[in-house]
Amino acid sequence: MFEIDQSLASRKAEVLCYFRERAAESLEDIRLRYSLAERKKLAAAMSRAITEARLSVIGVLLRVAAEERWRSEQILSGVLLLTYASYVSMIECRNDIWPYDYMSFSRRVGELWEPFCVLCFQHSATPLRFFIPPTFAEIKRLLSREMMRYIADLGITPEQKNQLARYYDKVWDMVGAGAVKMSLDSHFEHDGRKINIDFKSGFGSNEKGNTNRLLLVATIYRNLDPSYRSVLLVRSPLESNNSYFKILQSSGVWEARCGADAYKAICDFTGFELGVWIKENVDWRGDFRQDTAAYLKDNDLFAYLEW
Repeated sequence: MFEIDQSLASRKAEVLCYFRERAAESLEDIRLRYSLAERKKLAAAMSRAITEARLSVIGVLLRVAAEERWRSEQILSGVLLLTYASYVSMIECRNDIWPYDYMSFSRRVGELWEPFCVLCFQHSATPLRFFIPPTFAEIKRLLSREMMRYIADLGITPEQKNQLARYYDKVWDMVGAGAVKMSLDSHFEHDGRKINIDFKSGFGSNEKGNTNRLLLVATIYRNLDPSYRSVLLVRSPLESNNSYFKILQSSGVWEARCGADAYKAICDFTGFELGVWIKENVDWRGDFRQDTAAYLKDNDLFAYLEW
């Protein structure tokens, strides 16, 4: 019987076994709905099943923790272990159904790292007040009203005021042509300042468009309120990132931190040493089944799992 108690964070082998057994049960049902040739649908259904199992167990953990008044560190350590163990099982099952190539594996690992880090903010030991980021349309309306008031007070003719307002609208039309997305991965108040955080697994050669968007978003936030801090946290160490990361790092509008420094920033905000937790608990080579570990080794895929 799988028990949720304060010792959970130290029972990794048991948690791994639980998720593997749940995955095996789910796979039996999923194979009744999809043929082996439908490997994409099989893989997606397995991913959903394991995610649902993880969320269900985390829900139980949170209820038990509330009843028994666990410390925030105990809660987060348990949630992180459940999440990591589900990731191990998810990768194993996906590889059984549809063996990974380097592109699909690197993309998948990047997708897993970001929500893993967000857990520290969701279960922070420090007080964080989350807020809903403004939409681009809201920001445009706010700044446009300020500009129209400014133009109205200028000592120029009505025609000149109208012309200036039209030029101003043209600028917004050009900026907003791409429907700028203002939301990032996390938005909260810390020590009286609003913080915008974006997570990125790494920066490759195809990041030009994303880099330009990030520069625009942070610049808009800074113009909206100079006290805003936009913080970029990147999994890969500095030597693994290219010039696009360095552009953001030197932009003046982003605080770009990577590798061990990114984990230090997470600790600064949340009070939890995620980097230490990872060193003590995450062991992909040792935790994967032997066949999965052998496949990843033979295909040089373990490099993508350097967290």
